[in-house]
Amino acid sequence: MTEFYDKIAYSKYGNGEKLLLILHGWGCNKELFSSVAEHLSSAYTVVVPDLPGFGESAEPSQPYSVEDCTRRIIDFIKYLGFKKVSLMGHSYGGRVIIKMFSIGVLPFEIERVCLVDAAGIKPKKSLGQHLSLLFYKAGRKVLSLPPFKKLFPDAIDNWRRKRGSADFNSASEVMKKTLVLAVNEDLTKCLKNITAPTLLFWGDKDDATPLSDAKIMEKHIPDAGLVVLEGGSHYSFLENTPFFLRVADSFFLTEN
Repeated sequence: MTEFYDKIAYSKYGNGEKLLLILHGWGCNKELFSSVAEHLSSAYTVVVPDLPGFGESAEPSQPYSVEDCTRRIIDFIKYLGFKKVSLMGHSYGGRVIIKMFSIGVLPFEIERVCLVDAAGIKPKKSLGQHLSLLFYKAGRKVLSLPPFKKLFPDAIDNWRRKRGSADFNSASEVMKKTLVLAVNEDLTKCLKNITAPTLLFWGDKDDATPLSDAKIMEKHIPDAGLVVLEGGSHYSFLENTPFFLRVADSFFLTEN
C-alpha cells in the first residue's frame, strides 16, 4: 500500500524497532526494491520512497541539486520518527546517501550503509570527449542564432537529443536540469565523511558507474568493504538477487 508525505510516495514493510531506508536510482521507482524490502522486513521497518520526480512522487517545482533532494529525504526520515537508521541506495540513490554525511548534524544516527552500483564519482573526460563537447556547444550556439531559430525552430532540441542519454531525453525539463546538476557534481570529497560501516555491492560489468568508482569509494570511505558480482551490470542486485540477499543478511542482520 502506498502512503504519502509532502508529495513523496512511499511503501512500508515490517515493524522493526530500527529503520532501513532504501533509495532507488534515476528513472526507477520504489517497486524495484520490493522483494529486497520484503526480505529485510523481518528485522527492520523498511521504507522505500519514490524520490522526488519519480514514480508517484511529485516533481520538484524547480531543478533539484543533490543537496536539495538529500534535504527532502532528511525531512522525510524525521517525519518517520526513527532515531537509528540504516541506508541502502542504488545509483542516484547512492548519491543522496553520500551527500547526507556532508549536510551537517543530522537528527538521527546512521548505523549502516549499503551502496549498490552507486553514483557520485565524476569521470574524467578523454580528449575525444572534450572535443565532442566543444563541437556540441559550438553547434548549439550556431543553432541559437535568430536566422537558424526561425528556419529550424526544433533544431536545438534535436541537437540535444542526439547528444543526450536515454535518461536525459525521456525526462521533463525540470528533471533534465536536475540530472545535469547531479552528474556534474563530484562527491569524491564527501566519501571521507561517511562514518558508518559501509557495504559496497557492484557488478564488474557495470558501464554506468564502473567498478573503478567502487574502488575509489572503498579507498576513501573509512570503514568500507566491497563485494563484486562477476558478470553483473548496473543492476547487479537484480541479476543475482539470492546472492545479494545473502550478502545483505550478513551485513544488516549481524550485530556490530
